[in-house]
Parts: sequence; C-alpha cells; structure tokens
Amino acid sequence: MPYTFEELRKKHKAFIYKGYNITETDREIIISYDFEIHGLATFCPSWKMEKPYGKKMYKNDSIFRKLVFSLGMVELVSYWKITCAPVVKVLCGKLSEKQISFWKKLYFSGLGEFFYKNKITTDIESFMTIESEGEIPQGEERRVLESDRCLIAVGGGKDSVVSLEVLGSNFLNNYCYIINPRGATLECAKTAGYDDEKIVSLSRTLDGEMLRLNSLGYLNGHTPFSAIVAFSSVLSAYVYDIRYVVLSNEASANESTVKNSDVNHQYSKSFEFEKNFHDYEEEFIGSGVYYFSLLRPMSELQIAEYFAKQKKYHSVFQSCNVGSKENKWCADCSKCLFVSIILSPFMEISEIERIFSKNLLDDKNMEEYFTQLIGISDEKPFECVGSRDEINTAITMAISRLEEKGEKLPYLYELYKNTELYAEFKNKPNAFDGYYNEENLLPEKWKKLLLRECY
Repeated sequence: MPYTFEELRKKHKAFIYKGYNITETDREIIISYDFEIHGLATFCPSWKMEKPYGKKMYKNDSIFRKLVFSLGMVELVSYWKITCAPVVKVLCGKLSEKQISFWKKLYFSGLGEFFYKNKITTDIESFMTIESEGEIPQGEERRVLESDRCLIAVGGGKDSVVSLEVLGSNFLNNYCYIINPRGATLECAKTAGYDDEKIVSLSRTLDGEMLRLNSLGYLNGHTPFSAIVAFSSVLSAYVYDIRYVVLSNEASANESTVKNSDVNHQYSKSFEFEKNFHDYEEEFIGSGVYYFSLLRPMSELQIAEYFAKQKKYHSVFQSCNVGSKENKWCADCSKCLFVSIILSPFMEISEIERIFSKNLLDDKNMEEYFTQLIGISDEKPFECVGSRDEINTAITMAISRLEEKGEKLPYLYELYKNTELYAEFKNKPNAFDGYYNEENLLPEKWKKLLLRECY
C-alpha cells in the first residue's frame, strides 16, 4: 500500500545532505555523496569522470568544490522525494537566502509532475525548509575563458543532432558531453565526426536503496534531470577549460504539460530555468563557463525541418525513454508518435516508417496519445514533446503535402480531418514560418551562426 505525502512527512521530518567526497587519480575523478533520510536510510550516489591527464588536486580547487557541492544539491532531490521530508539540512555548505530561493524554486517547479501525479497539494513556501551550515569554499578568483571551445550536450535525439551540425564549422574547438553513454548518444557523436578523444563522458550511479524503498510504497516520480545535466556539464567544462556549454532546448519547452497550470514536464529545459541557472552560476560559483541553449530561438517544427535533411543520422538517432535501455524506438509510446508527427511535413511516410519499423500514424492503438498531443485532452503526454500549436501545425502541413501528391492519408490524419482543430489550423497562418524567439542567451557569435545555418 503506497504511503501518503502527509504520513511520510510526519514520520520522517528531516532529509540530510551530510557531505561529499572527491577521489582523484591521474586519470579520473570520483565524486560520492552522503545523504540521509533521518530514521529510514542513507544514500551514496556517485559520479565518475575522466580528466585531462596531468591535472592535479581538483578537490583543493574552491570553484571545483562549489560545483561538486552544487551538483549534490540538485542530486539530492531524487532521494528527498522518497518521503518529502519537511526540512532539508545541508551540513556541508552555507547557503544565503538568495541561494535557498533558487533551490526551492528549482525543486518545486521541477517536481511539478511528481506532485501532480501523486496528487500532492502543496506550495513553494510550505513544501520544504532548507537549513544550512558549514564552510563556503574560498580562495579562487572568478575565471574568464576567452576561447570558443564548446561542450555540446548529446542526448541522442534530433535536437542535439541539429546543434552538432549547426556548430560544425567550429568542429576543431568542440567536444561532446554525454552522461552514461549508450548506443544512440555515442553513434550521433561519432556520426558527427567526434572520436573518443573528443567525447567527455560521465558515469552517474544511483543508489539502489531508492528503488528498494519505491518498491515498498515510498514516493516515486519525475525529477528535473536537465538540471543534473546543467550542473554536471558546467563542472566538466570547468575541468577541461571549455568556455561554452551548449544545450539543445527549444522554445516549446516553456509550455506547460497540463493546461491552465504551471505543471511542466520540461521545467528544467525551460528558459526560466536556463536564465535562473545562468545567473546563479555566475553569482555564486564563477567558473567562467557560459551555459546556454543554442536552439532556444527555434520551434520544434524548424528543428524537425533541419533534421529531416540530415539523413546520415536517421538510422542512429533515438530519444524514446521506453526503449532507451535497448537503444531502440519502442514504437508504442507518445514520444515515438510525436517524433513521427513532427517529421511528417518534411519526410516521406515511408522514410519515417523505416525509422520506427512501423507506421505509427496509421496505428489505431495510438489514438489516445494522438488526442493528448493535439490538445483535445487537458494533459499532453508527460514527455519532451512540442507545443500543441506546433503539433497541430505539423499535422495540417503534412495533410496538405500528402493530398497534393495524391497519397492516402494515414488513419490518425484521416481522424484529424474530422476535428474542429483541422479547420482552425488549416486556415491559420503558420506561426512557425521564420519564427525566432528573442528570449534566449545566445552569445552574438553563435546567434549569427544559427541565423546563417537555419534561417
């Protein structure tokens, strides 16, 4: 029988971030964390990263230790959510009120889906109190990096592929960043021309005690993984003296997953988080690394159009969560359906079918996901998918193209023609033709490059 939010908080009143340990050899750095839910369990998740040979004693570098400490702050939320203890005690670093506000905002908004799915009613003031004590690492001045070296986060999907290609002219200065490398992430990086020497990979290990407690009825759910990517990628860039960390989050990541709410599966991919993180790192860490999303000005439709031309990646990219462990598209989930839809204005149906080994647009079993994606349901799927308007625009564009060629419409598109949405979007100007979102953090050089390559 699952425990409730209220009874867990009464029983387990404190979550403790006790500390972190840094072990360094000539070749690698190992970071382990020490968390505790008072009266229940301890957790020791860890990270392992290769480092440039010959660099010494990062554990005595105060900026590095600030980054390690901060990565622990975002890592802890995966374990805190097990009981949602009302107090988080940080024993290994002193936080100002401004810093506490940043972390509470990240936790509360990043756990929006977790609260929603577990039917938890709370607010940003009462869900957590953060208490901190300990030393703030001192001694290092803020760094300024002048190079144009880029660390490109590669997740294996079409978005990071677009960033790899757009930044191709800067290839010699670029590196790829991958957490827990798997087939698609490595294949996309290598297809772009990056060999092992140009891939910075980190191994992240979760504590198995979390899964055991979940099986016993303790709380589980989505956490802001992209915030893990943010802190760990900046830490890696600092170690490798790389100036820019480049993400591939687009404008539609800002849209809420549940209509008329702030619940956003993609909160830590949103511009709000990107800007908050950028400002926090600059003020409280000062690594000299500049974190931004190259594709923030773009819509999913524009990204899909660009990606459709990159045929060498079509057999290796993959962003299905269900099939990720086996490095395949499951061809039975909302993410697979979304990718099929967003590519359909720009690729032949037969080409898309080869990617998934199945024509998902002609699959009646996809109907429920389809209604969620187009906005008939109040909830979009809790996946990284485009905005409702982008999806409807993509469908009407694909229908128009197929009908002009005299081709038979797949089942879901025939179904769509009988909805009010078809008439609405068929007669609506395409809002994504030449779209450019001014709300972004692109440095001027990369802004000019994106405009030249994609507009």
